[in-house]
Amino acid sequence: MATVPSVSYSITVRLEVPAGGKAVSQLTHAVESAGGVVTALDVTNAGHEKLRIDVTCAARDTDHAQAIVDQLEAVEGVVIHKVSDRTFLMHLGGKIEMKSKVPLRNRDELSMAYTPGVARVSMAIARNKEDARRLTIKRNSVAVVTDGSAVLGLGNIGPEAALPVMEGKAALFKRFAGIDAWPICLDTQDVDEIVRTVQVIAPGFGGINLEDIGAPRCFEVERRLRELLDIPVFHDDQHGTAICVLAALQNALRVVGKSLENVKITMAGAGAAGNAVLRLLLAAGARNVVVCDYLGAVHKGRDDLDDSLRWIADHTNAEGYAGDLRGALKGADVFVGVSAPGILTGDDIATMAKDAVVFALANPEPEVSPDDAREHATVVATGRSDYPNQINNVLAFPGVFRGLLDAQAAGVTQEMLLAAAGALAAVVTPEELGPNYIIPSVFHPDVAGAVAAAVRESAGGRARGFTEA
Repeated sequence: MATVPSVSYSITVRLEVPAGGKAVSQLTHAVESAGGVVTALDVTNAGHEKLRIDVTCAARDTDHAQAIVDQLEAVEGVVIHKVSDRTFLMHLGGKIEMKSKVPLRNRDELSMAYTPGVARVSMAIARNKEDARRLTIKRNSVAVVTDGSAVLGLGNIGPEAALPVMEGKAALFKRFAGIDAWPICLDTQDVDEIVRTVQVIAPGFGGINLEDIGAPRCFEVERRLRELLDIPVFHDDQHGTAICVLAALQNALRVVGKSLENVKITMAGAGAAGNAVLRLLLAAGARNVVVCDYLGAVHKGRDDLDDSLRWIADHTNAEGYAGDLRGALKGADVFVGVSAPGILTGDDIATMAKDAVVFALANPEPEVSPDDAREHATVVATGRSDYPNQINNVLAFPGVFRGLLDAQAAGVTQEMLLAAAGALAAVVTPEELGPNYIIPSVFHPDVAGAVAAAVRESAGGRARGFTEA
């Protein structure tokens, strides 16, 4: 639940009030007395006796929205006609569409776009499959693939419920990188079926963006698809998060005057995002890292380690610390949380080293209250938009795929991820850098282009395979 009114719970109330009297002036007061925020008040119809007014306001949640409506209805002379949830209205009928890039105004144009002219293009591609990147939508198309098993913070809600999120992802691809992305929601959570399905639809796409597939299955799905396909496969929950975290951390350490090679990093979360963040941090030069899951620190002495946790144990926690997260946090320079809400307090942050950096990225409720963390840490970042330093994957994936598609890359390398992180960090100039500005806004005009250029240069025109950390 939001703690303050949010546009995510914005409603428009269509109502009638008497043309004379105090009813109009009382509308704003009624909303504010209920704890809402009026964002617009529009007279849509006026008469001698009645005024029709649309009151748009932000609420904290659906119950609060109803309380606001009740408060408006209690104003003398007010008659409520309709209440519209603006978020649901935005999604009505879906958020994306297919549009033709060429005119079809006459028989000549139809004959070139479709039969018989299209047959010449098809035969050219049959002779040389590589021409599909030049002559079809493949050159600018990405499949956004999910099984609905780990959607946002909502859990395993299924492919139909995942579709609005995948539509949103496709809209972001278009808005920030001009990429045509297509939601592919699969009604299976079987690894073999997912891999085979993506494999057989891959010819129509220049890249595959895996999204909201639960761990540990997501690791195997990505690994197998990378081996099978000659186009990039990128799991955004892993690598997009990792790019943004590394970029923000590089800048945060500049603020506090510390180096990645020398700081102690404590991480909470060993799932898809945590695993990818860890691998990229190590590749960038981090040396002293302790990772904790819900059972405590990951170390070689634990007898419950799967392949993923075993890799973590082999590459971190050199001293073999076997305690809990709070213990691992003591004296740490950096905390990176990609885990669960409310697992730490401000007192825990107080045990960290001087000029600590805290990335509490669980969303919508972080691992520790940002306000409490700020009392003890110099730099605090979250995944939320209502605090400074929002770590948002939108900063990474549009530019990454723009660069991959432009380079006609066949895969994603770790060098590309590192290049993307470096470019993202560099968007924040030395003059702008500070405790409350370590990462640019998602609407910064230079972000996607800078990331795309770095990935394109790293790809060198054509990239093959994926190099593990």
